[in-house]
Amino acid sequence: MRMLCLHGYHGSAAIMRRQMAPLAAAFGPHVELVYVDAPSLAEGDFGWWHEGFAGWERTRDWAVELLRAGPPVDGLFGFSQGAALTGLLAGLRDSQPSLIQFEFAIMVGGFTSTMPEHAGLFRRKLAVPSVHVTGRADTIVGRRDSLRLADRFADPLIIEHDGGHIIPGQSAVAGPISSFLARPFGDASAAGAHGAQPSTQEMRNSNPG
Repeated sequence: MRMLCLHGYHGSAAIMRRQMAPLAAAFGPHVELVYVDAPSLAEGDFGWWHEGFAGWERTRDWAVELLRAGPPVDGLFGFSQGAALTGLLAGLRDSQPSLIQFEFAIMVGGFTSTMPEHAGLFRRKLAVPSVHVTGRADTIVGRRDSLRLADRFADPLIIEHDGGHIIPGQSAVAGPISSFLARPFGDASAAGAHGAQPSTQEMRNSNPG
């Protein structure tokens, strides 16, 4: 199983790898984690977009190209702004399935867009299986905002923890996520279809290939 990991606003692939390390240790070798930099980092900028979702179109086009032309992935894992991006890509998946496909979405400390330009992505509850992790002490992305994101999905699994704006690795969080990942998604995992792969990798280029 291959999972694409999307970092937060001031993050990077390397930072996301460190943030995920405690949780990733619980997944086991059958889950391959692919870490990517936002395309803005190659231009000396940061984040997937800025205030008012400025830069969203660039990120959307980059993500579509990566998911269509890059190594196949089974699902997405996003933290903070990366979780918001995961939600938008889930909306794109459901509204325009010919563009991108993936089998599940995991969002930690996420929020959702209420911008009119994104309304078409959320005309109905999203069908993709999803997990939503929120911290009761999160003062950056509050619980209410994470639950609004979860409400975009038809059957969300919501996991709460006592911490703040982090990717928690304790068993109370890792256990339910590991069980979620054990579900049969699609006909076969992307990683399994391409033979054994390392458990983690990092893609530093802003474009696939």
